[in-house]
Amino acid sequence: MATPADNRLLTPWGEILDKNNVLPEYPRPQFVRDSYINLNGAWDYAILKVGQALEKYDGKIIVPFSPECVLSEVNRTVTPDDVLYYKREFTIPDGFNVGRVLINFGAVDYIAKVQVNGIDVGTHKGGYLPFSFDITNALVDGKNLLTVVVTDPTDKGSQATGKQRLENGGIWYTPSSGIWQTVWLESVPENHVESMRITPDIATNSVKFQLKTVGTSKGTIRILDNGVCIASGEIEKDLTLTLNSYELWCPENPKLYDVELIYGEDKIKSYFGMRSFSIQKDEIGFNRLCLNGKPYFQNGLLDQGYWSDGLYTPCSDEAMIYDIQTMKDMGFNMLRKHIKIEPLRWYYHCDRLGMLVWQDMVCGGDSPFKATAIMVYPAISLATLIRKFGMQNDGEKKYKLFSRVSKATRDEFYSDMYATLDTLINVVSLCLWVPFNEGWGQFDSLKACKMIREYDPTRLLDHASGWHDQGGPDVRSFHIYFTKYSYPKLNKNDDRPIALTEFGGFSHIVDGHVHNAKTVFGYRFYKTRESFIKHYKKLFEKTIIPHIKQKGLSATVYTQVSDVQDEVNGLLTYDRKVVKIPIEIVKEINDKMKY
Repeated sequence: MATPADNRLLTPWGEILDKNNVLPEYPRPQFVRDSYINLNGAWDYAILKVGQALEKYDGKIIVPFSPECVLSEVNRTVTPDDVLYYKREFTIPDGFNVGRVLINFGAVDYIAKVQVNGIDVGTHKGGYLPFSFDITNALVDGKNLLTVVVTDPTDKGSQATGKQRLENGGIWYTPSSGIWQTVWLESVPENHVESMRITPDIATNSVKFQLKTVGTSKGTIRILDNGVCIASGEIEKDLTLTLNSYELWCPENPKLYDVELIYGEDKIKSYFGMRSFSIQKDEIGFNRLCLNGKPYFQNGLLDQGYWSDGLYTPCSDEAMIYDIQTMKDMGFNMLRKHIKIEPLRWYYHCDRLGMLVWQDMVCGGDSPFKATAIMVYPAISLATLIRKFGMQNDGEKKYKLFSRVSKATRDEFYSDMYATLDTLINVVSLCLWVPFNEGWGQFDSLKACKMIREYDPTRLLDHASGWHDQGGPDVRSFHIYFTKYSYPKLNKNDDRPIALTEFGGFSHIVDGHVHNAKTVFGYRFYKTRESFIKHYKKLFEKTIIPHIKQKGLSATVYTQVSDVQDEVNGLLTYDRKVVKIPIEIVKEINDKMKY
């Protein structure tokens, strides 16, 4: 059974958490309204068995931290046989309601049933994506009662679970059930904008705005640079504006432009960056990943997004910024967000600080995953698989192998996939989608890529990260930890850019900063810091850097940003209190990671 978080491992931000002012920042920087009431903080909670009557609440939980983590002050695991109940009161201030009142949830894992004053206002299924309900008709004057009822099968279900496991250990982690992102209220006019899609196009020096609206109004969009309007136009549904001059967004110059939208009485602020992602050949003849039409080596890290005190939930803006900025100070320019979707503020900080993002879709499927798919076949070299067996098909005949027999779980994957695209479509730094990782619930990957590309033709794809390559777009993706660094082709015409999408994983234990010293996990262990640094430098200088020009290596993803529970292969400890390799040493190495 999953073990609650270790009380000893608080992050610096968790140590000073103000329970009366939890994550107060506006949670949706890509779509901002002035209307905002934060509902984070102390709620009543109860964990009961399915069918057991709710007679009283167990105590207080600090929302939005899951009950399994220490910052929630609960430290209890929600099992598939449990029901998690939440309750709190709120009051709508005079003048707040300008038409309709919405309640917004950043994420709740997994099924959430929401009531206001005993009236059902909505049910949402899916543990990683934001959702909203209109609660206007359920409101009363004075105090209002909000209740949320949650069930979560974790890995005993077929839904997207990521790396959460009830029997956790090794590369699998403690679950984060229930509410784990900010809960908040906003009010909108009767006629308002539900969403806005922003598509920059440097080929035409233009920006396209597409609105999804409730009701009909006329509106205006203004683009501002440091407060100065540089383009504007009237809008009803769609509008394309031309920019006469602008700066390109890149990690070295993360230039953002502000957007002001007025749609009837609805006022929204957003932002965008002018950039493009593509593939083209370099002067040697290798196909390369390109940023703004030029080859650009993407030097990144695997980023699991787990915290020693908040599990899925970073306890402050400063905590998120620390991870991103520290990796940038080390000279990395990309983070692969691994099997998780972060709060939207995390992506905003990547946008403004200048950090490219590879975004994994969250894995799921019929439980458990088959060892033959995720361990045995991968142990066979790709060259041998090609020679003896041909390409490892992930279609209908292999649904059982890849734990996707149920049509319902396949349909839910597609639903989650489109919701993920919608949620993150305006993230400037997001340059590549990863629909499947290491055969974890993989199926029909070429079909999924076709669907993603039709919906979002502006970004690249890694259709099967690590193995079970179907020849799909856009990279030849390898995970290499123990064997020789080689990149065989599927066929003689396979000229996709080479991406080493997981490697390294060198492990070093820092006493006093380990989740569980008895069950540590890693790929290569080094007892001393000096030995760890020595072998880290050797890996990059002797192997990785020469492969960039000699072998056509176009992107790397080192494992990983921080330790995570049993895993001790991070550049940071799990509590973020120790940087294992001096920043200047890593920076010196990364300065050589170029074409």
